Amino acid sequence: MSNRMKNIIVPLVAVLLGVLVGTIIMIATGYNAGAAFTALWNGAFGEIYYTGEVVRQVTPYILAGLAVAFAFRTGLFNIGVEGQLIVGWLASVWVGVAFDLPKIIHLPLAVLAAAAAGALWAFIPGLLKAKFKVHEVIVTIMMNYVALHVTNYIIRTVLSEKSDRTEMIAESSTLRSVFLEGITDYSRLHWGILIALACVFFMWFLLEKTSKGYELRAVGFNQHASEYAGMNVSKNIILSMVISGAFAGLAGAMEGLGTFGYAAIKGGFTGVGFDGIAVALLGGNGPVGIIFAALLFGSLKVGALNMPLEAGVPNELVDIIIALIVFFVAASYMIRIFIDRISKKGVK
Repeated sequence: MSNRMKNIIVPLVAVLLGVLVGTIIMIATGYNAGAAFTALWNGAFGEIYYTGEVVRQVTPYILAGLAVAFAFRTGLFNIGVEGQLIVGWLASVWVGVAFDLPKIIHLPLAVLAAAAAGALWAFIPGLLKAKFKVHEVIVTIMMNYVALHVTNYIIRTVLSEKSDRTEMIAESSTLRSVFLEGITDYSRLHWGILIALACVFFMWFLLEKTSKGYELRAVGFNQHASEYAGMNVSKNIILSMVISGAFAGLAGAMEGLGTFGYAAIKGGFTGVGFDGIAVALLGGNGPVGIIFAALLFGSLKVGALNMPLEAGVPNELVDIIIALIVFFVAASYMIRIFIDRISKKGVK
């Protein structure tokens, strides 16, 4: 069996195993697994409104997954996607609130502000990694907390002195669409899905079809060999983190300019950035795979809200299933060995 086929089969097996073990847990704890999964499906695709909400949820998941995957493909592990998303969210809303411009200028400016904020937040760990060999995992984890509390401070003292949230963004900076809301029974679906899909194409084209993408991947495979070949390793490490952070910042813009239209003081992390790690792993760090992984996770997250209502099953069980899927993806080596043994028996 070819490696390409294995890369497709392994995530599918991981999903099936996660669902299987999740089903066993439901049955063992006295819940009706059939009713739970029926409720899950109905909550994700039973009505056009729920389908619109699934696509809306998928949008930031795609961008968060791209942020993690891009760094990983270039030899880095960006755990700071959550923090970069939060600063991108704030930056987009700040521009959306502070300016009164024509939509053709205001919306792109707000989106670019989010990308720039996320890129700047990722630039710091990239610089520390490139110049001082400080491990990016430690720095990005710490910067998540810095992002959370700094943005809360700015919202509380600068953008909303008498409230725990900012004003609503100007209509000229919103990603919301009357057309998309109308065809999905007034869900919160917005034009951000097009930005996410454009970023999927951008990542694929940059890494697979350009010389700069080849350099970035080469540095990820072997820094010493890349340096010997004349590549600027430090520059490529920083660039990789900046692009990864820009994707994460755009994920924040999807929330700030699309789903909510404001930024609020947060008691904790949104979770989207951390879910992006799971999306990237399940998608095999490939742009196309990330779309399908984001669709699965978005469906599970939105559909889970219907499980307590329709089946009396706590929606935390979906988080258990997601965790199990990630576990089996992380244990893909065992799945590959199992597939190899089956293939060899089939040949005999």
